[in-house]
Order: sequence, then C-alpha cells, then structure tokens
Amino acid sequence: MALLTVAQSYAADRAAMMAGIDGTVLMARAGAAVAEAARQMAKAAGDGSILVLCGPGNNGGDGFVAARLLAEQGWSVRVGLLGKREELRGDAAWAAAAWTGPVLQAHPDLIADDILIIDALFGAGLNRDLAGTALDLVNAMAASGRLILAVDIPSGVNGDDGTVRGAAAPATRTISFVRRKPGHLLLPGRALCGRVDIADIGIPESLVAGLGLTHWANGPEVWQHLFPWPRLDGHKYGRGHLLMLGGAHMTGAGRLAARSALRIGAGLVTLACEPAASLVYSLALASLIVIPVETGSDFRNLLSDPRRNALLLGPGAGTEGSAADILRESTLAALAAGRRGVLDADIFSVFAGRLETLCDAGLSTDWVLTPHEGEFRRLFGDLPGGRLARAQAAARQAGAVLLLKGPDTVIAHPDGRVVINENAPPDLATAGSGDVLSGLIAGLLAQGMPTFEAAAAAAWIHGESGHRAGPGLIADDLPEQIPAILRQLKSATLS
Repeated sequence: MALLTVAQSYAADRAAMMAGIDGTVLMARAGAAVAEAARQMAKAAGDGSILVLCGPGNNGGDGFVAARLLAEQGWSVRVGLLGKREELRGDAAWAAAAWTGPVLQAHPDLIADDILIIDALFGAGLNRDLAGTALDLVNAMAASGRLILAVDIPSGVNGDDGTVRGAAAPATRTISFVRRKPGHLLLPGRALCGRVDIADIGIPESLVAGLGLTHWANGPEVWQHLFPWPRLDGHKYGRGHLLMLGGAHMTGAGRLAARSALRIGAGLVTLACEPAASLVYSLALASLIVIPVETGSDFRNLLSDPRRNALLLGPGAGTEGSAADILRESTLAALAAGRRGVLDADIFSVFAGRLETLCDAGLSTDWVLTPHEGEFRRLFGDLPGGRLARAQAAARQAGAVLLLKGPDTVIAHPDGRVVINENAPPDLATAGSGDVLSGLIAGLLAQGMPTFEAAAAAAWIHGESGHRAGPGLIADDLPEQIPAILRQLKSATLS
C-alpha cells in the first residue's frame, strides 16, 4: 500500500543503479511493460495504427522502447517527438537510437485515426504548467476520443498531488512503475488516470523500503495490526468510555455519531446535552447514557471521571448563543484535561480563525481534526498547494492528526506520515455521513487505537460501509454495515 513521491521514485532509480542495475535495463523493462499494455488495448480495439507521443525525458524513452517492441510484433506504429532527437540525453537517447523508424515532430495534427495513443510526453515529475505545442498536443489528445495509454501518469498531472498543470488528457489506462504515486489517488488526477497498473521493473524491495516511506494508500494493511479487538479477559471499561457533547436542535448528528462509536466497539458512550434534548437522545438508543448539562462547567465536571477516556465534540452542537458557549468551554476543558478525542463540525465555526486558542489549550497528536474543505478554510485559512500539501501543513500547524474529508480523504500526521483514502463511493455525499465517520474515529480512540491509525481505519470502514449499503443509502444505514465488516476484518486477521 506504500506510495512513492516523485522524489522517492527518482531516488529508487538512483539506488537501483548504484546497486548495479543499469538505467537502460530499467528503461527497457518499463518500455516492455508499456508495450504489453498497449498490445492488449490495441488488440481489443481492432485493426489500426498506434501513435506514440514521446517527450524529451525518460518518459519519452519508455515510449521509444514501447514503439520498437510493438513494431517488432507487427503493429503499425508512428512516433512523434516533442523536441529534437539530437537533444535527447542519457537513457532516453539510448532508447531513441534503437528505434529505426521515422521520428515525426509531435504536433496536434499528428493525431488522426489511430486506434491507440501512447502518452509518453511527461511523467509524474512535471512541476510547471504546460504551454505552447505541449499544451496544444495534450488538448488535442483530450478532444480526440481515442483510447489513451498514459506512461507513469497522464501528461499534465503532477504525481505528488494530482493537480493538473494546464491541461491533461483522460487516459483509458495508466501504466506506472514500482509503486503508485499520490497523484494516482488524489483528484483530479485519479479521475484522469483510468485503470492504473503497476509494473515491476526489477528494483529490489529492500531498496524501496529503505527510502523512508511516509505515504500510503489506505487499507487494512496500514492499520489492522493495531486494531483494538476485544480481549477474552476484557470488560466494558476496558473497551473505553466515550464522552460526547450533543446539541439541542441538530440531534441527528449526535445520535449517528454515538451509534457508530458503539458499533465500532466502544464499551460505553455518554452523551451530554442540554436538558430539553435529553429525552430525544434517551429514546434514540437504549445503550446510550444521556446526562443533561446546562453549562460548560457541567461538562467539565464530567471529565473528573478518568474512565471517560475519549471525547467527541462538535457534531450538531450548535454555533450560536448558549450552545456555542457550551461547546467553546467544553472543548477548552477537554483539551486541558489531557484526554484523546475528535474535533468536528461546529468546532470549526466556533473556533474559526482561532487555531492558536486550541493549540494553547492543549491540542496535540492525541486529537483528530476532521474538517471538510469549507471547515478547513475556517480554521486554517487559504493555505497554498493541493489537498495533500494543505493537509500536511495544517497537521504541522495544529500539532494534531488532520483528516481532510472528501472523495479523496487525506489523513496527515504532524510527523509527515500521510494516508490517502480511495474506497469512498459518491453515495456517501449525504447528510450525516461525516457524523458517522467522527463517531467511528472516536469509538476507536476510546479503545486505545493510536490517533493516526484510528483515523485511517475509520475512513476505510466508512467507505466500505458505503459500498455495502449501496446506492440510495442514507447515513442511518452506515452503522448497520459495521458488524459484517468487522467480522470480515477479524477473520482476515486470524487467518
């Protein structure tokens, strides 16, 4: 599940060459993988020619190797080069020299009736906006309607953050090498890659592991070893006691979060709320403990019981009047108490522009912040960069784990570790879905799971719940999928 940044990909190549694997060998293997993927696509498409568009770097070198191999297999191949052949250097020059056919000047007019275009113009390391002929060429590819096989990543997509630098042509399929890159998972890059396949080009696993990997695609392999399964000698307090603050009006948020926390395994959940709402919460869930509170001081008193070891603050709590006052005072008391917990939803309105207040009160890596894009901007302002860079910067500023919600949820730790979630179906874009997620995280924290891994596990289980509930789901459906997911996870763990 490990991902390689662009810099780490280059480092892997250098490490392989220092270990005695020649760069031309790596390029030959990469080009062969591209040729095989192209052969499969072209065969399925029927008779016709293949256009290989090569750039001036190693990505273009992979394209030259693929072109030569496809021609040797009997395919009609045309090669267009962006730049001059005599200006190619290193392994790319070696690959171009082995191509004996004509090399045409890459230009939009080259795109004709070919059944397949191999996009080998620019790889994942593109760090500038496309311009001139390159921009025109990519736009022409995008408008062509042809099958496109992208080498490494669609040209114009940045491999580190998935952003588009000027333009990008949607690929039918992408063939990359060694490991996926963050840009394969982050939008809009993910939507432009099509099917992504990773080719083994012979770089030893030991060299990859030695790169200091910090980015992962989310999945049980990342966190399952730390999942808090119930112990034979355990009891309900051993499984944690979550303390929540519920609002008087938006009670659905608190009810969804509480149900999710219990479903994921929290031993007890206590929900504190204004007296007028206590009956609503009490009738919602028989296993929920409901305690009326009228002030933030009342909530602070609940923290005197050390068995209430985790907190969830924000969902449906309220942002005006006395509700905002209770949320504000309760949050500062919770942070000062040295517990673990989740800050979500209305927190980002009540503390808008006041991150330093939270930090001064005790915000730390024992806490998870779970904003969506709008909430993120309220607390952190307009940080530069793509989602990944902004999530990392925010985690460092807050000194806490940051889960930036979205179809490509990013979980960032202040120490630089990042997990990108990719299993969330679009059906999860429904009211209350985020409250379920915050309840899952808080329930895992109550059971002692580390914050970073708890956030990653909850995000994946949340996505899996969405898949199981399927089209037409509402947030109420999600907690009911959790028992089956846990059974499957536990079975896999024991096997």
